[in-house]
Formats: sequence, C-alpha cells, structure tokens
Amino acid sequence: MTTFAVRPGSARQLAGTGTLLRFALRRDRLLIPVWIAVNALMVLSMPGTLEGLYGTPAERADLLRQMEANSSLRAMVGPVFGDSLGALTAWRAGVYAGALAAVMSLLIVVRHTRDEEESGRQELVASGMVGRRASLTAALLAAAVANGVLALLVTAGLAGQGTTGALALGLGIAAVGMVFATMAAIVAQLTESARLARGLTAAALGAAFVLRAAGDSATDDGSSVLTWLSPLGWLENLRPYASERWWVLALFAGAVALQSAVAYALAGRRDLGMSFLPTRPGPASGRLGSAGALAWRLQRGGVLGWSIGFFLAGVVYGGMTDGAADLVGDNAGARRIVERMGGQAGLTDAFLASMVGMLGLIAALYIVASVLRLHGEETSGRAEPVLANAVGRVRWAAGHLVIAFGGAALIMLLAGLGFAVGYGKETGPILAACLVQLPAVWVIGGLAVLLHGVLPRAALAAWGVAGAALLIGWVGPALDAPQAVLDVSPFGHLPKLPGGSVQWGPVLVLTGLAVLLVAGGLAGLRRRDMTT
Repeated sequence: MTTFAVRPGSARQLAGTGTLLRFALRRDRLLIPVWIAVNALMVLSMPGTLEGLYGTPAERADLLRQMEANSSLRAMVGPVFGDSLGALTAWRAGVYAGALAAVMSLLIVVRHTRDEEESGRQELVASGMVGRRASLTAALLAAAVANGVLALLVTAGLAGQGTTGALALGLGIAAVGMVFATMAAIVAQLTESARLARGLTAAALGAAFVLRAAGDSATDDGSSVLTWLSPLGWLENLRPYASERWWVLALFAGAVALQSAVAYALAGRRDLGMSFLPTRPGPASGRLGSAGALAWRLQRGGVLGWSIGFFLAGVVYGGMTDGAADLVGDNAGARRIVERMGGQAGLTDAFLASMVGMLGLIAALYIVASVLRLHGEETSGRAEPVLANAVGRVRWAAGHLVIAFGGAALIMLLAGLGFAVGYGKETGPILAACLVQLPAVWVIGGLAVLLHGVLPRAALAAWGVAGAALLIGWVGPALDAPQAVLDVSPFGHLPKLPGGSVQWGPVLVLTGLAVLLVAGGLAGLRRRDMTT
C-alpha cells in the first residue's frame, strides 16, 4: 500500500483517506455489488408484481381497508399511505430495503475499522504516514458510496412511477443505511471485538424493527411514538409517493451528523487496538481443552443471537398467519404467489410453508457467516498458533463446521417452536417443515466450505451464492419466474410443507451433495498452504 508524507496541521488527521477508500472498495468489489443488486432488484421488481396483484382501483381500495383493520400485517410491513403503484411499492419493500441497507452498511464499517485493528493489519497501515482518523473516514465513505449507488438505482428504476416519490424512497433507504453505518462506527470504538461490534449494531437494528412493528400495530398512520423512535419508522413516515414529508430527511441528517461526531471524538481518544468497554480477563488457567471448545467459545454469541431471532420470528409469523390468510384469500394474484412459494395445499398451509421457506433462506446467511469464521481465523493469523500444537487442520475446521451445520438445525428447530407458540396449531407438521429446509441450507454451507478449502481468496463469494438463493426464493415467485430459474436454487427442490407431500429423493440428494461439498472443502484445506 502507498504511504504518505504528512505535514503537520489539521489535514494530518485525514492523510491517506483517498487511498484507503480505494483499497476498501477494491476489497469489497464483490460484497458491495451483491448487497446492492439484491436490494435494488427486490425494490424494482415490486411495481410489476403489485400491478398484477392490485390492478384495479377497487382492489387497491380494498387492500387499504383491510390493512387498516389488520394490525398483524401492519406490524410486518407497515401502514399503506396511498393507492398508487409507487406508494404500494414503498409500503411493501421500503422497510425491508432499509433494513438490508443497514446490514450492508454496518458490515462495511466494522470490516474496515475494528476488523482491521483486531487482525493487526491496521497497525501496519498506521505505521506509515496515515492520518489518525483516515481509516474511520474511509470506512464511512465506502458505506456512503454503497448507499449512494443504491439510492441512484432505486430512484432511476422507479422514476416511471413518479420522480419525486422515487427520489424520496431512494434517499430514505440510503439514509437508513448511513444511520446504522455511523452507529457501527461508534460501536467499533467501544468494543474490542469485531464480532461483538457487528452483534451489537445488528441488535440495535432488531430493536428498531421491533419498535416500528409495535408502533405500526397500534396505529394505522405511523403516528405512534414507538414508530418515531425507529429509523425504519422515519423511512415509512417520509411517505414516498404519498405527499412526501421532506423534513423527515432532517432527522436522518441530524442522526448521521451526531453519530459521526461521537465516533470521531472517540477515535481520537483511544489507542490503536484498544476499546472503551473493558474486556473481561480470562481465567488464570485455561479451560478450553479442544479445538471444538475454542470454536464454540468464538461462535456461541452468534448462535445465541440467531436462535433468539429465529424463535421470535416464528412467534411473529405464526401469530399473523390467520390474518395474512384472510388478506390473501380474496386476491387471486396474491394467492398464486403464495402458492408458488408454499405449494398447492390450503391457503393457510401455503402461507406457513412460504414463511418457513423464507426463514430457511435467511438461515443460509447464518451458515455462510459461521463457516467463513474459519476464513477469518485463518487470514487474521489466529489459526496458526492453534495448528502449531497437536491439532490437525481437519480437526480444527470440524469444530467450526459442527457449530455451523448443527447451529443451522438448531435455529430452524427454534423457528418451528416459535411458529407453534404463535400459531398454536399443527406443531408437528410445522416442525417438519422447518427441518426439511436443512438440506438446502447445508448445500449453501457446503459451497462455502468448498470455496474456503479450495479457493480461499474467493471464499467471500459464498455470500454471493447465499444472496442469489435469497433473491431467487424471494423475488422469483412474485415475478412469475420460470420453474427452471427457481430450480437453480437448492431451495427450489424441497417439498412444500406443511400441506404438501414429502418427496424424499430431492431431500436425500441435497443432503448427499452437502456431504460431498464439505468433504471436498476439507480435502482442499489439508493440501493447500495456509493464507495470511
């Protein structure tokens, strides 16, 4: 990396920012485009889908009436503020697009701040002529570039529905992303662990979603105090395509400016690699007797967080099943989409199957993150001291893979229990529906293992695989994509439960494929050099 000769003065604090920004964008040249593409395609596919579902003024008026009376669906997607296609697009996709932008942004900022310090690479960069706040500035600028591109795509893609509304929605989604980018910048100064920084910021995003959901379930116009306490609530109260409230953007700007100021102040008051929250010292004598125990110690927080999230998601989706079925039941187009996602059984079973399938797609993100913990341990140099002892590579990797693949089974089981609590019926069939998602989830995890073992430099492409599966499973049925396209994803071959018949052939084939992929990845790991 190029270093800089730095002159005394205020500019010294930001010296090298441009080079670090280019380096960050180069490192994320796969990650950022995948996140942007998934998010933009989800939003831009909505107008055509909604036109097929609610093509007449009478159908749209009926939707608005039903949403006013259906608090469970308002909690899920928010209230409807207009009956135009643009307004319906902002209603159906806005909250989720904002949440995806937030996840993308927090990952970018933590990766280029606390992750770099934890791995030791930031110390090498700081030893050159690089400003004290250059890395933080480059990370925030990288997040701003990603959110700016997303805003441009959304605005350009929806301009046909109305330029003003498209601009409001694009800016709102990007603004949510920047709120959580600057929040992650603060948390990265407070904690000494990148994993904890990501977890705490993600928890704040989860709290924002819960606050918005609670507020929207109580009122049908977004006026609840709880809604206004959430940045996701600000996005819906911006009201794209429904008499836009441009002043709401000032809330985003104020939050971004305040959080940025706090992050910069904290960055100037700590030593490199240190944190403001003290790290709890370990025991005087070691308690970890195996590589598997170390892997569990490293990943237990993530497993706990995902487990709680999936259980609560099951409770929420289970509780809204009856209301969702009532809303969909009178709309032939919506019924067709739900049945493509959930099978040809009764509408309630089809809705349950579609929701379980969505959680299966999200579980693929968990297993990729858990498997790639191997990649992080290796590239940071922490794996070498472990492997220098009487621990083989396969044994070391097996500890993490047991948590990754077993953890996927655990979170899907807890999702099924959550459905049982929320819905109160069909406990056995719903549990079976959740567990039958595992072969497809394991195939995605197996691909991540294969990439890490054989092509470690391309290991992060596993996120692209998981994102493609999510995009196909989420958007494909709504766009009436051909079955051949849906079958590209391993999830397209699973039986649609509850309500459908179990076809054991695809389940066994997918399970066998996952085993072969894992075996190939471990064989590659044994034969190649360790990366640094």
